Amino acid sequence: MTSHSENSSDSDLSCRRTKVDPILIHNNRARLLYEGERLDKLADILYMTGNAVRLKILYLLFQEEKLCVCDLTDILGMKIPAVSQHLRKLKDAAMVTTRRQGQTIYYSITEEYRYYVEVFFNRMMKHKSS
Repeated sequence: MTSHSENSSDSDLSCRRTKVDPILIHNNRARLLYEGERLDKLADILYMTGNAVRLKILYLLFQEEKLCVCDLTDILGMKIPAVSQHLRKLKDAAMVTTRRQGQTIYYSITEEYRYYVEVFFNRMMKHKSS
């Protein structure tokens, strides 16, 4: 791997490969096609969890399975409109779903995304205990 200084010109960043490996190219294109949907979902999660509040909301929903806005506002120490805005973004991204129980709306992580956040949060909790 070549190191580039801050003053490098664009020509220093060009590829200087002397021989093409068509098998490498083919296999990795196939890998991206095969994993494309999962990579897109992972990209969505990484984008949405780039905000600490949304990451905390997902963590809390992962731990408790369902919470209402009032629970989240009390836990996070935030106002309802702020929490609701984050929940709306998570819902628009299909990462959380709602279920009404009487007058209360509960939020949960969708099954589609639960696997992805489970990997992250279980890894985080495992790392903490080691």
